[in-house]
Amino acid sequence: MTTVLLTGASGYIGKHIALQLLDAGYSVRASVRSLGKGDEVRAAVQPFLKNKIDLTTKLSFVELDLEKDGGWDDALKGIDVLMHTASPFPLASPKDENDLIKPAVDGTLRALRAAHKAGVKRIILTSSIAAIYGNNLPEGKTEFDETMWTDTTHPIGRMAYTKSKTLAEKAAWEYIKSEAPEIELTTINPVLVLGAPLDQNFGASVSVIERILKAKDPMVPDLSFSIVDVKDVAQMHVKALSVDASKGQRFIASSKTVSFIEIAQFLKRVYPNRKIVTLKAPNVIIRVLALFDADIKSILPSLGDRTASSSRKAQEKLGINFIPVEESIRETADFLIKNGR
Repeated sequence: MTTVLLTGASGYIGKHIALQLLDAGYSVRASVRSLGKGDEVRAAVQPFLKNKIDLTTKLSFVELDLEKDGGWDDALKGIDVLMHTASPFPLASPKDENDLIKPAVDGTLRALRAAHKAGVKRIILTSSIAAIYGNNLPEGKTEFDETMWTDTTHPIGRMAYTKSKTLAEKAAWEYIKSEAPEIELTTINPVLVLGAPLDQNFGASVSVIERILKAKDPMVPDLSFSIVDVKDVAQMHVKALSVDASKGQRFIASSKTVSFIEIAQFLKRVYPNRKIVTLKAPNVIIRVLALFDADIKSILPSLGDRTASSSRKAQEKLGINFIPVEESIRETADFLIKNGR
């Protein structure tokens, strides 16, 4: 019986991974920052299980903190696989970039070192497209792929979140190469993750749809996003465990690239009675606003950019058939409306 230590289990993606691991027959030891979160995870997963599973024997919890050494050795005793999903994902840029970068890098290395010490030979790490797309495309390329890395001096790459994900993933690969070559590492690099959460405690990415539904902006900026469904992200983590070709590889999780305006227009068609803004904001206005708002300034390098991210590798090696973007957007919106968000 394979037992997986899943960090970040109370997160939006983490709960979906826990559900799919349990459905696939794995035993899950889930790490949470406080044990009280265990009840939240259990309650979120239970209604969606495909089979009758005794969660008292298949799902257990340990308290871990990415920024503290305590508890990691005990948490990894008897573990076959480390699935490390825990990492900060802020709604706004921090004043000090190290508030993001240090926990991301140190937390990743703390988890890998503890796994190495415990004799764990298989690790799946949740990274991000942020570790890939913060750079100019090489000549002749039309989309980002797994061979590419963010340049942390690039206008996009030097943003705190992008830099944190890049440095954390690079630290993981370097640690495996130099300190633990016997460990087989796979990274999953999702784009913007949407899809219905398992409960009402979810991450920042869903707020993109919430913002449109609530018409928080008088105009819509000329931004585009590659989008992937949370269920597909979870499936990629689980499939990587049984596909030998995934070892030592990075995988982009992406369904399709759409613009902010296209998302708003789609939601307007689906919910014609809601006040949804579909008016495009002139770039000059965004640039003026950026003079007074650091978060708006951070999107300037992406204005008008519709560069896609290739998920061909995930389709070919992991056999993933990605859920259509429109389905993910609609399921997210339905969830938010149903729950009064």
